[in-house]
Amino acid sequence: MAVFLHRLGRWAFHRRKTVLLAWLIALVAFGGLAGAFSRDADAQLTIPGVESVNALETLQERFPGGAAGGATARVVFAAPEGAAVTDPELTSAIQQALTEAADAEQVAAVSDPFQAQAVSQDGSTAYATVSYDVQVNEITDDARAELLAIADGAEDAGLQVEFGGEATQAIPAQGAAEAIGVLVALVVLAVTFGSLLAAGLPLLTALIGVGVGMAGVLALSAVIDLTSTTPTLGLMIGLAVGIDYALFISIRHKEQLAAGVDARESAGRAVGTAGSAVVFAGLTVMIALAGLTVVGIPFLTTMGLVAAGMVGVAVLVALTLVPALLGFAGNRFDRWKVPGLRRRQAALATKESAGTRWAGLVTRRPLPVLLVGIIGLGIIALPALDLRLGLPTEGDLGEETTQRQAYDLLSEGFGPGFNGPLTVLVDAADADDPQTAFTDTAAGIGELDGVAAVAPPIPNETGETAIISVIPDAGPADAATENLVRDIRTLRPDLTESTGSELAVTGNTALGIDISEKLGDALPVFLVVVVGLAFLLLLLAFRSILVPIKAVLGFLLSLAATFGALVAVFQWGWLASALGVESTGPVLSFLPILLIGLLFGLAMDYEVFLVSRMREDHVHGAEPKEAVIGGFRHGARVVTAAALIMGSVFGGFILGDDATIKSIGFALAFGVLVDAFIVRMAIVPAVMTLLGKAAWWLPRWLDRALPDVDIEGAALERREPAPRPDVDLVSAER
Repeated sequence: MAVFLHRLGRWAFHRRKTVLLAWLIALVAFGGLAGAFSRDADAQLTIPGVESVNALETLQERFPGGAAGGATARVVFAAPEGAAVTDPELTSAIQQALTEAADAEQVAAVSDPFQAQAVSQDGSTAYATVSYDVQVNEITDDARAELLAIADGAEDAGLQVEFGGEATQAIPAQGAAEAIGVLVALVVLAVTFGSLLAAGLPLLTALIGVGVGMAGVLALSAVIDLTSTTPTLGLMIGLAVGIDYALFISIRHKEQLAAGVDARESAGRAVGTAGSAVVFAGLTVMIALAGLTVVGIPFLTTMGLVAAGMVGVAVLVALTLVPALLGFAGNRFDRWKVPGLRRRQAALATKESAGTRWAGLVTRRPLPVLLVGIIGLGIIALPALDLRLGLPTEGDLGEETTQRQAYDLLSEGFGPGFNGPLTVLVDAADADDPQTAFTDTAAGIGELDGVAAVAPPIPNETGETAIISVIPDAGPADAATENLVRDIRTLRPDLTESTGSELAVTGNTALGIDISEKLGDALPVFLVVVVGLAFLLLLLAFRSILVPIKAVLGFLLSLAATFGALVAVFQWGWLASALGVESTGPVLSFLPILLIGLLFGLAMDYEVFLVSRMREDHVHGAEPKEAVIGGFRHGARVVTAAALIMGSVFGGFILGDDATIKSIGFALAFGVLVDAFIVRMAIVPAVMTLLGKAAWWLPRWLDRALPDVDIEGAALERREPAPRPDVDLVSAER
């Protein structure tokens, strides 16, 4: 593979105009398709086959066009201090606003809070339910705008008007926060290369790759359903790996130019060696992400495949566009020196690097370093023992949003459980007396602990099915509400026996609980599949049994520490205000399984790049300890820069407003930095030193069976002198 990639790099260098033009054409073409066919990312976080989803589908069938069948929104009215919503002038303003809401586009019905007893006991708050005749993903922007516009007249009368519910949730827009991560990446690149031209190249290629990838994803949205998180996740991953992969190749090119290698040959060798590591690192990430398909959850499958596609584009960019732009730079790759860094760059060229000194320390004291690393990560991981999973609620949104303010007003006026009602579907088609079955079911549920109120059953037109709204004592993210859902389902056999009816629990709160349980059950299967496939890939790359095992165990340490940090910040609230976390609660239910796929692949980037340099020195005859130090001499600086870049890109998303993206950005930034600096740059060299030559042990029969992929580029050392610059990639052009 190294020889092929070497030829590819030389060809891209020589045909740089053709390669650049091809990528620009792809960018314009996919951009045009995206502009013509893209649609909003509006897929819902649901899992086919679980009780809450099945019950919701039944509701939509048996209550067509009603509140149970379409999307809903809540309009919350709060009286000014010293007044009540029942004051005549305020009541008139509320009724006028609700009349306007009833005339809005796609609205099927609007409840009257004064007839539906939807006024708080102190009279400070009232709410109305707006029911749509379409599902949430079919509500138009105009319909949302019409609903929000009804607030104007009521606010003129002195009322505070806020909106909540699924129908008010618009697609979050990309903010400028992530640009901060890109700026930090540029600074790190400038310090690493000491040249603005060299620093700008990885960033430029990454942006082109992200542009092509994101345009392709948006074009595909015409035929596949995307959640609102999916494009942002693709952007996050594409930027991070795109910059890193270009950095790996560019830094090798810089080293070879400094050694006097011809620019075109240097580009070929950089792609043949560092590019081999990029290919295997990228494949590992893609396998991990594509492995999300085995979970059988549609929205996770889409997330994984989109992110894997972005990584694939980043690999192709690194292997073709990067050497092409190196061709444009030629021997002037280090142009536009960064002021103030010339002396530092000269000093680095004449003295032992920090990475070499650190590797020397670790190889002299491997056992203490190993123990400190493992114990430290173990302590950070302890909060993970209290991990609770759930879906985000409107209480997790920023305090400035109307949804969060509506959530808070309802909690204050009606109790915390009002924002997490449970919908119980009662099917009494086989009951002798359906009305009695409905009443008895409601009475039985009302006797359970944790129930604040049970609304009277609402039957459908045929009278065989009813819905019962149950208000818990606790909020939707509280463990007590989760226990209540389980208690209702545990009560089901007794109620079925006594009433002859069947019941099922649904609603957003129950849906979140079911998704969390389903994801928890899928986690071990996914972990085994991803780790197993990646182990085989690393076995092929390093031709060793112990190195892949070490890589996997190190990843598990990083993962445990990341889960611990997530719980400490997002569940316990440590440093929450400093990070802009508005409220604490369960960790996002799909984050652990998504994090496994993402973090495993990204962690293997540094494993492949760092250990491949160790193997390269080992293959060339170095002793194990010298190979470890040699790997750090060449790889520590670039791995440090790459980890800082990836951490800053992910960290930039922490500054955004979306709670889901904030938690994903934090988890990835923390996980990447911990894995790079503690596991890969401390624990890995310590373990490699302790293992010695045994680290590269491979049974002879397996050695003969495995193909030689030559990730370290040893075959390049055995090749004849490099061909003349006019020799092309294919023999027909010789």
